[in-house]
Amino acid sequence: MALRITEIFYSLQGEASRVGLPTVFVRLTGCPLRCVWCDTEYSFTGGAPATIASVLAEVAKYPARQVCVTGGEPLAQKECLPLLAALCDAGYDVSLETSGALDIAAVDPRVARIMDLKAPDSGESAKNRWENLGLLDEQDEIKIVIASRADYEWARSALREHQLDTLCPVLFSPAQGRIEAADLAAWILEDGLNVRFQLQLHKLLWGNMKGK
Repeated sequence: MALRITEIFYSLQGEASRVGLPTVFVRLTGCPLRCVWCDTEYSFTGGAPATIASVLAEVAKYPARQVCVTGGEPLAQKECLPLLAALCDAGYDVSLETSGALDIAAVDPRVARIMDLKAPDSGESAKNRWENLGLLDEQDEIKIVIASRADYEWARSALREHQLDTLCPVLFSPAQGRIEAADLAAWILEDGLNVRFQLQLHKLLWGNMKGK
């Protein structure tokens, strides 16, 4: 079975519950989206074809035991499910980042799910799948990128309305270049929110994978 991979990159920071742990990211090809970090339109409609074996071989080049599969919205494509299982079988600590379009019940139970919730200012809030929240458990995580004070107010309201922190850990992350990390941290502390805080320190080391 062939996948389409936009890029594979290595991060010393990690992701969500793996913050501080070296992580390899595998970004699947999917529909266009706008990155809230740099306000850039990405069109993940190309990508290089790759087999599961070639992805495993590339991931093995990096000194990390954590792998996060991301991109490819909607991640309902069944092609990613065998990849997740193969990564788990290879001994990796695997997570899947999705805005909720994926049928969570179909995901290998060894995989931690990171569900992105999109604030209205991101232009992608229609992707939020609130009905999937009840399927999350303590190994999963909810991630909300904050790009403005309005985003924060929305996230704080959603946290309380849906009692997100009772479902699984919740992470707020400041959008680079859009909001000061110190401001977001101060708001969280002032309101006493039960959330984690994440700074983005990713550095792209390799991209445009050439699979077979």
